[in-house]
Amino acid sequence: MIIKNGSIIIDNKLVKKDILVENGIISKIADELNGEEILDATGCMIIPGATDVHVHLRQPGYEYKETIKSGTMAAAKGGVTSIITMPNLNPCPHNVENLKVQEDIINTDAVVHVYPSGAVTVNEKGQEIADLEELCKKVVCVTDDGVGVNNIEILVEAMKIAKKHNIVLASHAEDSVDGKLPQGEYVAVRREIKLAKEIGCKYHFLHMSTKESFEEIRKAHEEGYSNITCEVAPHHLVLNETMIKDGNYKMNPPLRSPENQQETIKALLDGTAIMIASDHAPHAKHEKDKEYSKCLNGIIGIETMLPIVYTNFIKTNKASLNDFVNWFVTNPNRVFSLPERKIEVGYAADIAVVDITNTRKYTEEEILSLSKNCPYIGMELTGFMRYTLVDGKIVWRDNYEK
Repeated sequence: MIIKNGSIIIDNKLVKKDILVENGIISKIADELNGEEILDATGCMIIPGATDVHVHLRQPGYEYKETIKSGTMAAAKGGVTSIITMPNLNPCPHNVENLKVQEDIINTDAVVHVYPSGAVTVNEKGQEIADLEELCKKVVCVTDDGVGVNNIEILVEAMKIAKKHNIVLASHAEDSVDGKLPQGEYVAVRREIKLAKEIGCKYHFLHMSTKESFEEIRKAHEEGYSNITCEVAPHHLVLNETMIKDGNYKMNPPLRSPENQQETIKALLDGTAIMIASDHAPHAKHEKDKEYSKCLNGIIGIETMLPIVYTNFIKTNKASLNDFVNWFVTNPNRVFSLPERKIEVGYAADIAVVDITNTRKYTEEEILSLSKNCPYIGMELTGFMRYTLVDGKIVWRDNYEK
């Protein structure tokens, strides 16, 4: 298979090259290649498939919202070839027996690489520590995403076990006193950074959204604690609380003030936040189509993550091509110790062919996720995928000519 007429990133610039894929591997990159099977990448940027470290696939337990098959198909459509799943499932992966239920479905149904996380506490209830000694041998990170771990004794023990096994502990930083208010986030961040410094584990903050949180993480970096990392979500970059229309704009952390939105952008551009993750959280129509205060938290986002960031940051020259790849590929893979991906000879052909020429409206009808809870419907975006490959196999092909 030859990916032809597209451009790859060399020295932060787009350079036209053809790519030969054989046996799941990038085997040749040249100015001109010819063969029988051609993928036309005219007008496209070719990058390694993205990694999304924050995805709710809902299976097992909540298949009416999403399945591993539908969620990974949505990932492929979005140019995402590796994902880390969150543990708010039934059964909850707080031990290896429950984890295996999810792993068995992944092995059968997933069309992209799926790396499960384990829960920090039993059923994410914060009362009893999970079987982390065994889980940490099987997963890439542990987290109670969806709730903050406010039992400090358990959190400290979890940090120690995560450090012993050299895996990431990922935090949904939310203090039990102030909850979803801005101070609920940054009070927890301050407390957890202090502990992470003392214990020395790899500590990752999920979906950061407030000025004070970024200030604390920035300070930790200045002090040399590179093991403390954070991500931001596309919705906190391009939306704020003044834009809320309905339940499809409700998530946790919630949309913040315009000032906090600007601080989120600043943190991404200055390197305080080193990756972008979707926090893809599908919910059924009946869970969102009601009074705002009664709606469940969460939006889908894995199909639109790359187009939103390309449109708002790369196309506008606020950030570079290298930034784009670092945010979506290099940094998440490095932090979570996932396989390295590059558009170079010898690397696995996990490839996103991004159409950077055509701009179009995102529609509800095209969504592959089982749920449609999305605030981006109707947005004009550039950077949708023409093709996505996983280990050299085409897992998404856009009918862009029709």
